[in-house]
Amino acid sequence: MFLRQVYDDALAQAAYIIGCQQTGDAIVIDPERDIDRYKKIADEQGLKITAVAETHIHADFVSGAREFAQDPSVTLYLSELGGDDWSYTWPDSGTNVSYLKDGDMIHIGKIDIQAVHTPGHTPEHMSYLITDTGGGADEPIAIATGDFLFVGAVGRPDLLESAAGMKGVMEPSARTLQESLSQKLPDLPDFIQVLPGHGAGSACGKALGAIPNSTIGYERRFNSSFKQAVSDAQGFVKEILSGQPDPPLYFARMKTVNRDGIQVTGGAPEPRKMNAADFLAEAGKAETRVLDTRRKRSEFIKKHLEGSIFAAISSSNLPNAAGSMLEPDDPILLILDSESDYDQARRLLYRIGLDNQLGWITFDELAAEAGDRLVELPSVNFESFDPSSDVEGAAKLLDVRDTGEFTDGHVSDATLQPYSRMRSRMQELPADQRYYIYCNSGRRATIAASYMRKLGYDVVLVDGYFDNYKNPVTA
Repeated sequence: MFLRQVYDDALAQAAYIIGCQQTGDAIVIDPERDIDRYKKIADEQGLKITAVAETHIHADFVSGAREFAQDPSVTLYLSELGGDDWSYTWPDSGTNVSYLKDGDMIHIGKIDIQAVHTPGHTPEHMSYLITDTGGGADEPIAIATGDFLFVGAVGRPDLLESAAGMKGVMEPSARTLQESLSQKLPDLPDFIQVLPGHGAGSACGKALGAIPNSTIGYERRFNSSFKQAVSDAQGFVKEILSGQPDPPLYFARMKTVNRDGIQVTGGAPEPRKMNAADFLAEAGKAETRVLDTRRKRSEFIKKHLEGSIFAAISSSNLPNAAGSMLEPDDPILLILDSESDYDQARRLLYRIGLDNQLGWITFDELAAEAGDRLVELPSVNFESFDPSSDVEGAAKLLDVRDTGEFTDGHVSDATLQPYSRMRSRMQELPADQRYYIYCNSGRRATIAASYMRKLGYDVVLVDGYFDNYKNPVTA
């Protein structure tokens, strides 16, 4: 049996290629939208992808299932247990799809994969028990758990309410998650490997581990949420619903497009290389959104194209910033550190459904021609920051961290405005005053400040670490 985790660092997302080396068949579990990556790995291993399975309708990326479905030799395996609201609607009569119930089997050559209904994160959620029968095994070697069980954490049950806008489903989902954890996992052998759908940095749970996989036995002993689900149902429900990160705005759209379908493109967009004159002309249009993907935030603060939004290609900055600040059809221009970032940038945007990518340029090429359209982001640092010293006397302080961070402690008189939800709440911010913007380190505040500047607001970045703030904080 062949098993390969394909990990997306920016989205902290894991897909899995599982292949039978005796027959050459392979399945991909939870592929992202740019499916050529999985095909390349399979080809290198002498395998052909003949099946695709989804654990659930994803909220944080566009699934690659529909792209794979264009090949009639590929069978899709999708849960049929989503009820009226969360059943797949995009597969048509020409789609080679098999809908799964609890206990159904998938056969990939001489590998048996059993669907296990594990609702809670979502109602339709499936996990997959994998048994290498061709290798002589009669017990599973692993379970692909999607967003049900992570390393050191479990999936969050609140997203249908906090991200997708459904009312009154948060607590029932938490209770369902507790039942799944306490009923579906305890009888599994300790040696079974856990293949999670996400790692550290994902907003699909809290406090996810950075270890790529684990075992049922290890999680049974050391995963506090798993243990509490088994021993204290009411305590689990309360704990799992507290302190969850605010979901980015684009999560709601991902849920919809993964249920109802998104345009099939056959691959990621290929925005054209632009010269400085053409780039500047396009960037000057009101509807255009310019994403500055340079890695060094200090360089953006010092000098950037007027109206551009900071969305560093490193870590999760680019998909989170773009997904939070842009509408799906916005025309997009990219500023890169170097040409070597081109492929990663276009793919990351494509994975969250931002396809209207017009062109790109490196910052050095742009800077040589941009002249006075290069500006500095006004900033102060936390060490010397005094919110009462603004000469205008009417400045407002915005805390763009998550709700839980704000609750733990914030600058007195600050207003909570999570950057990942800001686009939907701009009507709360009058345009006739100055705003000081801060977060824990300056990263999220830089994204928010650059976005507000694009919209014409007068903003000042409070840079540096919140822990360096000298004045008392309010909890």
